[in-house]
Formats: sequence, structure tokens, C-alpha cells
Amino acid sequence: MTKFEIIQIIAGTVGTLGFTVLFNIRSKRLVFTVLGGFLSWTLFVVFSKFMESESLNYFLVAFIMTAYAEIVAMIIKSPTTIFITTTLVPLIPGSSLYYTMANAFAENRAGFVEKGIHTLSLAAALALGIIIATAITKITKDFIRNRKEQ
Repeated sequence: MTKFEIIQIIAGTVGTLGFTVLFNIRSKRLVFTVLGGFLSWTLFVVFSKFMESESLNYFLVAFIMTAYAEIVAMIIKSPTTIFITTTLVPLIPGSSLYYTMANAFAENRAGFVEKGIHTLSLAAALALGIIIATAITKITKDFIRNRKEQ
């Protein structure tokens, strides 16, 4: 891992800590949300070395971190939203959105469309990872609950 990648991971962790404080999350929830932010960007950096598709990378990290959030929420008995929201903060495609808007204001239609589609694909990959992991978790919980009732 390069020095630049380590700095990125630290920045992602600090960014997650900032949102955790902003959302007034305390005690052990704070530890798990910050750990989640650290893990999400670490996974993103590691997966980037093996995958060329940035959208697939976003999807996989969102899927894994949503599963993490669901598991932590069950263990701590807290809402899952707290963990999903904060752990995925480092994955918000801010630079892509910035360049989309910069092209729009520069009246560069081709650049705007290209960056806009890229930004939407990243956002869709994040959303799809969250949706699929949440659905699998719900199905698994319902299956376990039904097995216990029988």
C-alpha cells in the first residue's frame, strides 16, 4: 500500500468521524461507525487494485459494508441506518459530482454527459449494493425467525 493510499484511508476515517459527531452518535456506536468508515475506504482501495470497474467496486463495498452495518446493528441493538449512513460516507462520489457540475457550468455538454453518467452509475451501484444486502439480511432474519417459531 502506498503512502497516498494510507493518507486516503486516514482521510476517509476522519471524514466518517466528522459525520458521526455531526449526527451526535456516542459510546460504542461511535467506535463501530468509525471502524466502518475505515473498513469501507480500505476495501475500496484494495478492490481498486484488482478491478477496473469503479462501479463494481462501489457496489461490492456498499454490499459488504451494508452487511457489516446490519450485523453491528443487531449486536448493539441499534438502528441500521446509523451505521449504513456513516460507514458509506467515504464512498460518496464527490469528485465525480464536482466534475459533472464543472463541465455543466463550463458549457461542455460532452464532458457533462460523460461525467454525469459516470456519477449516476456510481450512485446506482451504491444504492444497489445497499438494497441487495438489506434484502438478503431481511430474508435471512425472517427465515431464522420462522425456524425458531416451528
